[in-house]
Amino acid sequence: MAVLMLAGLAAPSAANPALETLISENIDQIDQPSRRTVEPLVASIAATGPEGLALLQAWADRRLGLLDGRAVIADGDALTDAATGAPVTGDPKMLRPNSGVRGVIEAALAAGALTDPDPARRAAALDSLSRSADAEGLAALRAALDDPDPALAARKARLERLLTIQHDPDSAARVAAIEEMAGDVGLDFRAALNPLLATRRVVSTTEPQGNIADELSPGSRDLPREAAIALLIQEGALDPALTPAEQRARLAANITNGSVGGIPVAQLSDPTARDRAYEALESAGAVPPAATAAEIDAALDAHRFFDLYAEADPAVTDAAKAAQIRAQVRLAAMQGIDLGLDALSLASIYFLAAIGLAITFGVMRVINMAHGEFIMMGAYTGFTVQTLIADRTLSLIVALPLAFVVTFGAGVALYRLVIRHLAHRPLETLLATFGVSIALQQLAKNIFGTQARPLTAPAWLEGSIVINDVIGISSIRVAIFVLALLFLGLFLFIMKRTRLGLEVRAVTQNPGMAASMGINPDRIAMMTFGLGSGIAGIAGVAIGLFAQVTSELGQQYIVQSFMTVVVGGVGNIWGTLAGATLIGGLSKVIESLNPSNTLAAQTFMILFIIIFIQFRPRGIIPQKGRAAEV
Repeated sequence: MAVLMLAGLAAPSAANPALETLISENIDQIDQPSRRTVEPLVASIAATGPEGLALLQAWADRRLGLLDGRAVIADGDALTDAATGAPVTGDPKMLRPNSGVRGVIEAALAAGALTDPDPARRAAALDSLSRSADAEGLAALRAALDDPDPALAARKARLERLLTIQHDPDSAARVAAIEEMAGDVGLDFRAALNPLLATRRVVSTTEPQGNIADELSPGSRDLPREAAIALLIQEGALDPALTPAEQRARLAANITNGSVGGIPVAQLSDPTARDRAYEALESAGAVPPAATAAEIDAALDAHRFFDLYAEADPAVTDAAKAAQIRAQVRLAAMQGIDLGLDALSLASIYFLAAIGLAITFGVMRVINMAHGEFIMMGAYTGFTVQTLIADRTLSLIVALPLAFVVTFGAGVALYRLVIRHLAHRPLETLLATFGVSIALQQLAKNIFGTQARPLTAPAWLEGSIVINDVIGISSIRVAIFVLALLFLGLFLFIMKRTRLGLEVRAVTQNPGMAASMGINPDRIAMMTFGLGSGIAGIAGVAIGLFAQVTSELGQQYIVQSFMTVVVGGVGNIWGTLAGATLIGGLSKVIESLNPSNTLAAQTFMILFIIIFIQFRPRGIIPQKGRAAEV
C-alpha cells in the first residue's frame, strides 16, 4: 500500500484544460506582464484550482519559465509543465516579474490560501491581504470567514470590516462597518479612516461639486492670506505678484521721456500710481504680467476656498468623522492609562530604592550619602552571580538573597566603623558617608572597570504585557512593582509582628527608656542600618535588570530616594510609598509634556519639591508621637 501511495505522489498530476487554455491565450501577457492589466489574468489563473495556484506561486518565486509556448515550473534542475504536471526538458526563458506584478500575484495567492488546511498558511494569507487587498480580496475573504481556529476567525472578521470600509462599493455597508468599529483605537482602524477624511483644497468662484469638508476664509488660521494667494496663482486665477523692489526695478528700466507708461516719474512715489504705470506697461507688452495689490484683493474677493473630501459620499465621511472623534477620546483615555502605568512603574522603582533609606534616614535620622552605593553593590552582586551561573532564573534566585547578605554586611561594617562614632552629629555623618560613597565608587571601578556591565533578565521577564496598541508595560517593570509590594509587606511584618520591629520602634520613640528596659540601642541601630542597606542591595539587583550596571548607578537614584523619603514623611513607610507615587507620577506627567528634554523635567520636579516642602515641611504623611519631636 505504501509503495502504491508513493507511486501515486510521484506521478504527474492530471491535466488542467482550463489552465492550459489560459496559458496559450495569454502567453504574451505572461511573458511581458503589466501591473495595470495583469490582475484579471491572475484572478483567472487562481480560479483554475491547485494547478493555477502552484503556477502563481512559482511565478511569484521567479521559478516560472516559458518554453515552446508552454509555462513550465522549475524545481531545482527539474522542469514540469505548469498545466499538466508532465516532466519537460529544455532551456526555458525564466520570468522575472517586477514588484508590482508580484504584489498582484501574492494577493491572489493569499485569497486562495484563506481556506488552506494549514493554520500557518491561513495566517500568512491574512497578513498578505492586510498589506495589499482590493475588492476582489474582500470578496475572497468573505467567502472564507468561517475558520476552525477562533483566533484566526477573529482576525478574519476584523480584516473583513476594515476591507469593507476601504473597498466595498456599497456606501451603506461601509457606514455600517465604520459604526461597528467606532471607538476602536487600533492602528489599522485609524489607518483605514484616514484616507476617507483626506481632503484637497480647491478654489472656485462658485460652490464646487463634491463632498465639501469646509469653506475657508483667506486670512484665517486654516488659510493664511499668503496661502490663499499661492493657491490662486497655482490655479491660474491670479498672476504672480511682485515685491515692491521688483516692481520699482522694472519701472525704472522702462522710463521714457521722464515717464513710465504715461505716468510722470514724479508721481511714482504713490503705490497706486506705480500700479497704474505697471498695468500700462503690461498692456504694451513691455513687462511680464504681474498682480498688483488691487488685483490680489479683487481676486480674493471674487473666489471661494474649499476643502473637499477625497471620499465622495457624505454619509461615509460623517460616519468616519464620528468614529475618529470617538477613537481620539478613547485613545486619550488609554494614553492616560498608559501614562499611569508608566508612573506606577517609576514609583515602584523609586519606592524600592528608597525603602532602605526610609529605615536608615527615616528611623535612625542618619543621612547616609552612601545609600546609592549599596544599590550599586547589589547590582554588581547580581552581575557576578550571572557570570558564575548561566541559568538566568537560577542566578536571579541566588542573586537576590546574596545581594541582601553582601549589602547587609557592608551596612553593618559602615555602622560599626563610621556611623556609631558620629551619633547625633548629622553634618559629620553626611561628610563621612559622602567620602565612603566616593571610595566605594572607585573600588567598583578598580574591580569591574568603567565599562557598563549587563544584568540579563530571565526569558520569562523579557518582552511586555501588551493590552492593545496603546497600553503596554514591560514584564520587568511589573516584576519590580510586585517586588516593591512584597518588600512593603515584609517591612510592615518586621516592624509590627517581630521582636526586632518592636525594639526598633522602642529605640526610635525613646532610646533612654528602651535601654532601661534591657534593649541595647547600639545593637538595634546596627541591625536597622544593616536591614536598610540589605534592602538597598536587593533594589540594586532589580534596577540592574533594566539599567546598565556601572559604578555611578547608585548616584542616579540617591537624590530621588531622599526626595521620596522627605516628601512622603520622614520615618513613615506609608509616607515613603506616597512620596514615591507622587514623585513618579509627576515625573512622568512632566516628561509627557516635554518628552525631548528630560533634564528640564528633572529641574521642574526639584522646583516642585522645594515649593511643596515650603507648605508641608513634614511631608505628606508626617510621623506622629514623640519620635516626631526628636
